[in-house]
Order: sequence, then C-alpha cells, then structure tokens
Amino acid sequence: MDTMSLSATTVRSPAPVADARDSTWDFLEGLALPLAADAADTVVLVVSELVTNSLRHGGGTCTLDLTVHPDSIEVAVHDRSTRAPQMRTPDLHGDTGGFGWPMVNRLAHATYVTHSSAGGKTVSALLPR
Repeated sequence: MDTMSLSATTVRSPAPVADARDSTWDFLEGLALPLAADAADTVVLVVSELVTNSLRHGGGTCTLDLTVHPDSIEVAVHDRSTRAPQMRTPDLHGDTGGFGWPMVNRLAHATYVTHSSAGGKTVSALLPR
C-alpha cells in the first residue's frame, strides 16, 4: 500500500499551475501501485482547477497537498481566504468562468471545505484510485 504524500507551496503567476500539474504527475508516477491513465488525468485536472481557483480567489498563494489512501487520492489546496467555493451558473461567453467547481464535484467521490482557526481554508477532493 502506498503511503506517500506531497506538499508544495505555490505563488501567483502563470507558472504555479503548470508547476502544480508537473509535481502531481511526478507524485503519481512515483506510486508503487500506479493509477490508470484516466484516473491520473482526473487527478491532474482537479489539481489544476483547485490551484487556479485558489490563486485567483484565495489571496495569491496556496499550498497543494496530495495524499494517497487505499481507494483514493486526496487533493487538498490551502489558501488564506475564508470564502468557500460557490456553485454558480457558468458563463457561456467565457468572461467569468463558473465551470470548475461543478466539474470537481462531479469527478470526486467527495469534496469538502475546512476552515483553519488561524484563518484561511482548505478545499479538498477525494478522487477514485
């Protein structure tokens, strides 16, 4: 059984999301029990979405944590904002988004938001292995 985890801090710029994806691929490739290609693609897609949203709405920096569980991969993104993601009507004209959080919720077994007593929040998604 894998017991790996990864933690990486990112900052606001175009590169952090790509860096988060690259770190996620490296993490997944290091698993003793590899994921199927479609499951790995899903994990990377969710990481990309949660890190992008965190950088855009969460105060400019975030930390990505990946944890392997027997039946799932947990993606957790921590930032300084206390505002939880909101479901909203997607903007079909491409101006304000609204597609990501519903997509993450459809792909994950579970999503949840926890607030820190020191401030900020963690948005987590449990994805099928």
